[in-house]
Amino acid sequence: MAEQWIRKREILTELATGTFVSGEALATQLGVSRTAVSNHISGLEEYGVDIYSVKGKGYRLNGPISLVNEAELKQQISSRCFYFDEIPSTNAFILKHAEDLVSGDICVAEYQSAGRGRRGRVWVSPYGCHLYFSMYWQFPQGMAQAMGLSLVVACSIVTVLEKLGVKEVGVKWPNDIYLESKKLAGVLIEMNGQTDSECNLVIGIGLNMAMGEQHAAQIDQPWSDLTGQQTMPDKTELLVLLQKQLHQDLTLFQGSGLTAFTGRWAAADLFEGQAVKLLMGQDEVHGICRGIDDQGAILLETDAGVQSFIGGEISLRKAD
Repeated sequence: MAEQWIRKREILTELATGTFVSGEALATQLGVSRTAVSNHISGLEEYGVDIYSVKGKGYRLNGPISLVNEAELKQQISSRCFYFDEIPSTNAFILKHAEDLVSGDICVAEYQSAGRGRRGRVWVSPYGCHLYFSMYWQFPQGMAQAMGLSLVVACSIVTVLEKLGVKEVGVKWPNDIYLESKKLAGVLIEMNGQTDSECNLVIGIGLNMAMGEQHAAQIDQPWSDLTGQQTMPDKTELLVLLQKQLHQDLTLFQGSGLTAFTGRWAAADLFEGQAVKLLMGQDEVHGICRGIDDQGAILLETDAGVQSFIGGEISLRKAD
């Protein structure tokens, strides 16, 4: 770990008590100059850490920070783990190194400078506030074998959150995770390879753990995080469970296809039986949501009967 991040994390540990800590006390505790403390505080703020400063009192965190225990994470999973304090994108890292990876290897970061969501959206990625995770997986039979994969990943996330005691979690087709009817997590799957030969995939997951006010202002849709839970899940434990659940579910999916997950999807589907609309470019299709088919397409009961729709540029909404 670079020395600058060792110092920054030491400062965050001191500020995590919830009380004000003076710059002088921080300098004494860390064995550095008062100027160095000030520079590290400014650097943390540039990475999105919300630090409250009051003259004569010092500094404190204006919201919780959750950092990964790297040693514990690597000890508890059998696959390789690449961990960074900062990185442009965990997905981009996996794609770049795909030829050297095996299925189940993961990349985790505390901060992404170029995090992305579906349809090219920016995924707000402040340091230490949320979970940024990517896993590598290879399908030997090509891209066609991955049809419906994003729904499986959504089921995996719901299973892990429920194991940790998070209630009122659900899914919105094709792969958004909602908590109390607001978006909690998203999935971005990228791949390279051929339709009928080996295909390299990266499964990227962003999950909101503790959303600060300044970052919430950058998001253009209703959102949720885990701060309202009776006990905030430990990020390291969450990552360990997520890696293991994904490995288990992807192995099952590779052998049995999406039919092995339709029951789990139906149990978590927030729109089953509801009036919805699909946005497809300039077009809209209205109907009653009837779940998914074996290929991962959404089923809508319309005036023309039950129809299936699938594609990366389709957006599901509750009917007005």
